[in-house]
Amino acid sequence: MATPTEEMKTALNFRRFREGDNTWDDWSEKIFVQDTSYKCPTYIHKTPPCQGSCPSGEDIRGYLAIARGQEKPPEGVDFHEYMFRRSTDANPFPSMMGRVCPAPCQDGCNRNDVEDYVGINAVEQFIGDTALANGYKFEAGTDTGKKVAIIGGGPAGLAAAYQLRRMGHGATVFEKDPELGGMMRYGIPGYRIPRDKLAAEIARIVDMGVEVKTGVRVGKDVAVADLEKEYDAILWALGCQTGRGLPVDGWEGTPNCVSGVAFLKAFNEGRMKVTGKKIVCVGGGDTSIDVVSVTRRIGHNPAAGKPEEVILDSSLDQDESLVAGREPADATLTSLFTKDKMFAAEHEINDALQEGVEILDGVMPLEVIVGDDGRATGLKVCDCTMDGMTPIPVEGTERVLEADLIVAAIGQGGDMAGLEELANDRNLIDSDKFYQVPGKPGHFVAGDIIRPHLLTTAIGQASVVSESIDHFLKQEEIPKRPKVDVHHFDLLKKLHEAGLDPEQFDPSKAGDLRGTSEAKFAIHNFEDRSEQEIIGSDELFLGHFSYTPRNKRTEDVPSADEVLGHFKERMNPLPEEKVVDEAKRCMSCGMCFECDNCVIFCPQDAVYRVKKNESTTGRYVATDYTRCIGCHVCADVCPTGYIQMGLGE
Repeated sequence: MATPTEEMKTALNFRRFREGDNTWDDWSEKIFVQDTSYKCPTYIHKTPPCQGSCPSGEDIRGYLAIARGQEKPPEGVDFHEYMFRRSTDANPFPSMMGRVCPAPCQDGCNRNDVEDYVGINAVEQFIGDTALANGYKFEAGTDTGKKVAIIGGGPAGLAAAYQLRRMGHGATVFEKDPELGGMMRYGIPGYRIPRDKLAAEIARIVDMGVEVKTGVRVGKDVAVADLEKEYDAILWALGCQTGRGLPVDGWEGTPNCVSGVAFLKAFNEGRMKVTGKKIVCVGGGDTSIDVVSVTRRIGHNPAAGKPEEVILDSSLDQDESLVAGREPADATLTSLFTKDKMFAAEHEINDALQEGVEILDGVMPLEVIVGDDGRATGLKVCDCTMDGMTPIPVEGTERVLEADLIVAAIGQGGDMAGLEELANDRNLIDSDKFYQVPGKPGHFVAGDIIRPHLLTTAIGQASVVSESIDHFLKQEEIPKRPKVDVHHFDLLKKLHEAGLDPEQFDPSKAGDLRGTSEAKFAIHNFEDRSEQEIIGSDELFLGHFSYTPRNKRTEDVPSADEVLGHFKERMNPLPEEKVVDEAKRCMSCGMCFECDNCVIFCPQDAVYRVKKNESTTGRYVATDYTRCIGCHVCADVCPTGYIQMGLGE
């Protein structure tokens, strides 16, 4: 019998057993019979699904363990800074990503099978904001004398510059716009990404010694051939800042039909102060939500003239006086998908509705209605159902939505003018699995120009491509990438940090080599599968975890009557004590979190705590094999799935 939805939201569903699978097994048989298995506990490190789902590949479990006090920082390092260092191994923008990342990590979180995911985004925002408040800096590596040209100063280009400087390589960023930031600056409004924090996170990277050349378009102002002569490698991180038009009659050539990218760029550059009276935006993703939310905030002023003029002409800047006489604008968003299947984040959809946006879901565009003056007067639409990604119109539901500006937010494309030799048939750049440009040695690519996706995807690709560039500059063969390609916890690195390095192996003094229980030259009975396997909730002992509601960030979302002129940040940060509480909800999937279950429940006292002066994260317990009978109890009660029965096979 299924658990009612409302009950699942308010009470622990224990373990979501299959019908009839809700009673304890008889452990006596395990204890007295299964010793014939000749198996003993093996400590298996796997990747948690939050990290496996994170396109940046952050060590999420690691910085949550630091936040809750389980993993200790090195001597002299504050835990706030230690969290920051762990987080930014993968992603140099924790303050930004903690605000705007749609958090696939939270969708993947195994805690969803207990009651609700861990609020990873909220913790990441805390890490980023605390780092800025405390003035933490990045350090460049020892200079290698190699130089890399990075074309594009968005999230991919800047993240790559950060990683390359850590490796000691020189990095020069060429950016066609006046300021760095890419879509973080020109595509996302300031009430979602505060500009002071964005500027600070960018400055922290530039301060590593990154050379910046803004207002320079490669392929026009600088020839590719000149870059090839001056630099040892080139990284193309152009991004996608052109929008796709609607594939319907009447769109092409109609002046007041514009892309969502162009609309938001005009606003984020500060040129567009007001817009049209009636805006219709076609989309369903975060960009379309930003378009209609901005529309509701800036409103309309009849004195501004045609709303498309400032969008289409980057030299125009609306007069500030228009703000004083503005009035509310109507904003309608149409989506092929129903609200529960829209690509935009759920809270963004709900915020837009509260702000007075009309969302017509399950609706497809049919035709732009063009007036005698050549401008659009409305968008003809109808209801639809979806066959995969193909909309099927519902006959008899056609109607026209009045509009003086129609915005398409249905995807983005690359601008390859001057770089046609690099462009593929989609006007993007091809990439191999190492993010090399096929057939062009020394050329690499990352970010949306490969395939438009999330900001965090671009950051993750930047990390991988930086390693590929590093191998290329050292004239090394690029090694095979891990199956689970993220930033992994390294037990040897942690042992070194704690002064617990294994002893040097000397075969003449090693004695009996059949086991490592007492030997100090190996990590006792530990296996690292993190580069191959992600641990699922079926490998955890979920019964260990009690119902604990998520600590949720609050939002200051204006009502429809308050939204005009409301540009304050919506997302409020969690205070430190709530961040620590939230981190304690992490189940530490695939890594010991020192609960003592295995020690308490072992009937033979074979599992024991490692001495405090020899203990660190991942080395909290060990096994005395002279006592272990292979009963499996320790593995059964391990909440994190860290213990599996091995050896002896």
